[in-house]
Amino acid sequence: MKEIVAAEIAKRVKDGDVIGVGTGSTVDLALEQIGKRVAAEKLSISIVPTSYQSGWKCEEIGLSVVYPGYRGELSWGFDGADEVDGNLWLIKGQGGAMLKEKILASKCKKFIIVVDESKIVKTLGEKFPIPVEVVPEARSVAERGLKALGASEVVLRNGVKKHGPVITEAGNIILDVRFPAIQNGLESKIKSVVGVVESGLFMGYAAEVLVGGASGIRSLLAR
Repeated sequence: MKEIVAAEIAKRVKDGDVIGVGTGSTVDLALEQIGKRVAAEKLSISIVPTSYQSGWKCEEIGLSVVYPGYRGELSWGFDGADEVDGNLWLIKGQGGAMLKEKILASKCKKFIIVVDESKIVKTLGEKFPIPVEVVPEARSVAERGLKALGASEVVLRNGVKKHGPVITEAGNIILDVRFPAIQNGLESKIKSVVGVVESGLFMGYAAEVLVGGASGIRSLLAR
């Protein structure tokens, strides 16, 4: 299913595009398909990645990588998501790259999400908590602030095969936070908590969601 979504993304590439690219297994598959088109059709495109992983993947394939601080507007961009609801609100950040992913989404003329059917949910937060990136020194302050917003659970994300917490590419920690309900305005409220750098709650960023399933691809458009 991921392969058919990746192939659809590759079809949309045009000569001269500057494309923002997120992180994840579906993104990697899409980059491989894009690489084949670039090689076969001699297309000239540039990729602005959100992570070392995606940048390295582009280099392996032979795609031109642009510095992530590129100041121009991106033609379009694509990324995966952990959950998508009927409003096209998203939870992202299980890979820990939500800060750069939100910057990417904000730069794109059109931001497309690519997922399989398992990522579509009726109620946002039913499978995953909201990852919240926090300055390490502000952990206790942020925890209190998030609980004051109504958080039912705030858990420090610990590393795997490493002693201590996960550290983001920006040198911050991640708190995985659950709320009884995710309502309009929560994203900005989380961001207002002292010590919070960014969250994995994306409200109003996705222009389109491409969903791969057994019957093919369906497109969900923002209302």
